[in-house]
Amino acid sequence: MSKNTPQAIRGTQDIFGAEAEAFAFVAETFERVRKLYRFRRAEFPVFEKTEVFARSLGETTDVVSKEMYSFEDRGGDSLTLRPEFTAGIARAYLTNGWQQYAPLKIATHGPLFRYERPQKGRYRQFHQIDAEIIGAGEPQADVELLAMADQLLKELGIEGVTLHLNTLGDAQSRDAWRAALVEYFLGVKDQLSEESQERLEKNPLRILDSKDPRDKPFLSDAPRIDAFLSDEARAFFAAVTSGLDAAGVNWTRAESLVRGLDYYRHTAFEFIPDEGSASAAALGSQSTVLGGGRYDGLMESLGGAPTPAVGWAAGIERLAMLVGVREEAPLEAMVLVEDDSGLGAAYALLAHLRTAGIVAEIMATGSPKKRYEKAVRQQPRAILRVNASGYYGFSGDELDPNVSAALQTYT
Repeated sequence: MSKNTPQAIRGTQDIFGAEAEAFAFVAETFERVRKLYRFRRAEFPVFEKTEVFARSLGETTDVVSKEMYSFEDRGGDSLTLRPEFTAGIARAYLTNGWQQYAPLKIATHGPLFRYERPQKGRYRQFHQIDAEIIGAGEPQADVELLAMADQLLKELGIEGVTLHLNTLGDAQSRDAWRAALVEYFLGVKDQLSEESQERLEKNPLRILDSKDPRDKPFLSDAPRIDAFLSDEARAFFAAVTSGLDAAGVNWTRAESLVRGLDYYRHTAFEFIPDEGSASAAALGSQSTVLGGGRYDGLMESLGGAPTPAVGWAAGIERLAMLVGVREEAPLEAMVLVEDDSGLGAAYALLAHLRTAGIVAEIMATGSPKKRYEKAVRQQPRAILRVNASGYYGFSGDELDPNVSAALQTYT
């Protein structure tokens, strides 16, 4: 490779072979499962006006202040490559009049962009699957989404992962809890980490999920949301947990699991690998497999009417790491062309086989001996011989039943 050859941008990746097959398997499984739950497929622009993310994620968040890829286009507008899906979906819901479909069950997947420090399972261009239910304020929507996520992970063959669940309460409950947390942490402010001291001013709930050793001694005695839940919020959470139990979704309570932005309400959740599991070993420090929550206040931040909503997202790269090696589909038939006079017949046979769902390739380069040797190295289940007159036989003891059935209908 020449020194003048351009290199890939740091934090991006070229996906090929078994890794690409695992990536595709995740997306294909997601598409199949979302259809079972009747989630509508949608596509969205890769970039939006910067204000869409600034208003929905909050000006003070790390994503907005440090991680977004923003630029000014030739018309002078500030645009941003999407760092997540939910804000763009909310914008589309409001601007396209999708309220008529409420409750709207919607799903998508594709690339996202954040300027982060690249590490295992984390890239600057990454990919996510995303599912949302917009316009449904009932706890049944939360159960539906979580049951879908649980089934997806099972159908991907991912084991050793548990749903961690918490409630943030309604607006009244959350505000009371937030005030109690601020009062508590102010009393030990000087002993907190610098990051938590900053969060105390902007996002006090986020202190609860701090991993800094300096903060941990104060977390166990911090006020808990259960002491501030209204009767309505308590009943909502009980309906979610009982629904999950009925649906056979295993979960554990995670009282430190929070969402910092004020528009989050009620359910917050993450699927996390169990300690010591193969999934935990595969992901390393990137512990969350899938996460989300209820965001009943988001539409208002974008100028819409109050609209309940709940959703989740999961990184395709991380899921692919847990899925493991996925090989290409096995080669069921190799069409071996005896000489170039048989190319036409070979093309006709290939078209017939592929229409019948048979994975097939053609070998038509080199001498007859070389062609056969190359065909054998590909390890097909059958080598079908073709000359100018058409298919005339195969190599091996017997044909695969699928190939045999396809040949019986070939004339």
